[in-house]
Amino acid sequence: MLDLFTSLWHYRGFVFSSIRNEFVARFVRSRLGAIWMILNPLAQVTIYALILSAVLAAKLPGIDNRYAYAIYLTAGILAWTLFSEIVLRSVTLFIENGNLMKKIMFPRIALPTITVGSCLLNNVMLLLAILIIFTLLGHPPAAALLWLPFLTLITVALAVGFGMILGVLNVFIRDIGQVVPIGLQFLFWFTPIVYPVSIIPERLQHWLLLNPVYPVVHAYQNVLVYHAPPDFKKLALVALVSLGLMTLGLFMFRKAGPEMVDAL
Repeated sequence: MLDLFTSLWHYRGFVFSSIRNEFVARFVRSRLGAIWMILNPLAQVTIYALILSAVLAAKLPGIDNRYAYAIYLTAGILAWTLFSEIVLRSVTLFIENGNLMKKIMFPRIALPTITVGSCLLNNVMLLLAILIIFTLLGHPPAAALLWLPFLTLITVALAVGFGMILGVLNVFIRDIGQVVPIGLQFLFWFTPIVYPVSIIPERLQHWLLLNPVYPVVHAYQNVLVYHAPPDFKKLALVALVSLGLMTLGLFMFRKAGPEMVDAL
């Protein structure tokens, strides 16, 4: 397993240049450039906030701000966007780069690394836009923001674990690529992003423990909305699950490498 990361380090120039080229190519003919990366999630937040705050007259306990729901939604969307983007791109990663894997000699682990780097760059730009918007809405960031790199690391690990496993399986069972977007839709609504966890009856809240994304999203909301530290007990369990999924994903990737090239 160590040789995977050693070869990745030797090709670090290729990885960084690929991330840069992907970023530049995405916006080379776009007048708005990188703004398009943040417009979609922010538009989604605006719609949800309008419906819940204005139409339904919903109130968010624990935060005294007329834009409370917009702030709450944006914090959850920030975590969800990073997780879902990595998973969705990883599922089709090897299929989309099949010709590259056949014709060019390079460490295959570079492909998911480039994907993660690109998604992280997108997420950082979204975070900067969110912090500016929060400040304009009268909710400036606090010292709890320093926990975000730690939360980002756990989010990436969880997403990579799921993404690697599903990406390898999708090479051999193409139906997985069709099922995953549907599954993510269900997972999104099973995660308290659009609604606070307090509206779920207490007798049903224990079901949220089956959702590994929930502790991560909840931690983002604590840090960005309530300016409080994350719940480390819940995050510790997610970190262990993420480590196990990543280990399994790397093992599958290493073992199935030759068969993947043939299947592609």
